[in-house]
Amino acid sequence: MDQILSRQKMWQIIRCCYGYAVSGMAVLAVGAVLPSLIEEANLSYSMAGGMISLMAIGNLAASFVFPAVILKIGRRLAITIFAALVPISYLILLMLPPVWLIYCLMFLMGIARGSITFLNNLVVDEVSGHSTKMLNYLHCSFAIGAFLSPFFTAFAISMGYGWRTVAVLLVVLCCTSTVFYATGNYDTGSETKEDTPKKTERTSKGPGLDFYLICLVLFFYIGLENCVNGWFVTYLQSMGIMSASFATTMVSITWLVIMAGRLLCAWLARRYSKTAIILACTLGTGASFLLLICSNTIVPVAIALIGTGFFMSGIYPTSVAHAGPLFQGSAIGMSVLTAVASIGGILTPQIVGSAADRVGMSAAISILLVNGVMMCLLSFINFRRAHKQAA
Repeated sequence: MDQILSRQKMWQIIRCCYGYAVSGMAVLAVGAVLPSLIEEANLSYSMAGGMISLMAIGNLAASFVFPAVILKIGRRLAITIFAALVPISYLILLMLPPVWLIYCLMFLMGIARGSITFLNNLVVDEVSGHSTKMLNYLHCSFAIGAFLSPFFTAFAISMGYGWRTVAVLLVVLCCTSTVFYATGNYDTGSETKEDTPKKTERTSKGPGLDFYLICLVLFFYIGLENCVNGWFVTYLQSMGIMSASFATTMVSITWLVIMAGRLLCAWLARRYSKTAIILACTLGTGASFLLLICSNTIVPVAIALIGTGFFMSGIYPTSVAHAGPLFQGSAIGMSVLTAVASIGGILTPQIVGSAADRVGMSAAISILLVNGVMMCLLSFINFRRAHKQAA
């Protein structure tokens, strides 16, 4: 592949990046306004955890539903329909409907998020030739949106506007994102018959152990990420050392660090192997998260949050770039990858929420140490296998 992408391909990537930035804002807004929803709707931690898990269930459902819809109506129309679910859901949420309907809205937003994630990763991976740099840029755009959302939420709350102001802004931005998707061209032609003979022997035999190791790394990573997105404002407030606005701002700063970390990973990808970057990121995430749950004063908690965000930054995009050649742009391969990751995102927030009702949020969040340990172990095995194969 040429080092310089064509103008058409760059516009494809730019559209995906904008859509992912808005998706990041929409996803993080749920966690940022969760304390307000818990108070106004009189939700328990378990019920709130169910909301987060239903988003993840929708994300998982998208891994199977969205590829099937693509085959029927094409990528552009499919992503337009699914992206439109986000502003529609936020419009209904503004009216604070019954809990069962809130659950339905979370599920629909999860399907939309999963569809956007699926399309963005598949298209950018295809048009960039499995470029770790471009995939990190893509996920950096998600981090930009994720940074802005809690920051704006904290500002709106401190100014007395409330979470509904944030929801209205998201409706507007999500509508523009839907228009961007509706006017794009996402059929890259990577799955044409002419390309079929070029697939590697490894692909014809199945993706193999390396692929499933990456799937499991993302299983535990997405579980951890979803809890950071959904629970950490509530967790930081429950510790009693941060106000609601300061806790929200800290989560926002964490995503600013994630953005910087993904830019760094894009630069490091030219010098180090993908498996080495994944291993370094998971080890750093585990160490930072351990510091976080062992700290109860504001300075070490802030340092640990920043460290967690920095090291989490490169895990997902680098893992997708590493897995890409293993399934050669196959929609089924991407479906399996995102589905396994989504299952982790479904189970973990519900486990943490249920535990929080029994032992408190501060203690329940320590369950995520299991995710950190398993990510480190699996990425180490993946690194060792790659090192032996290269020898």
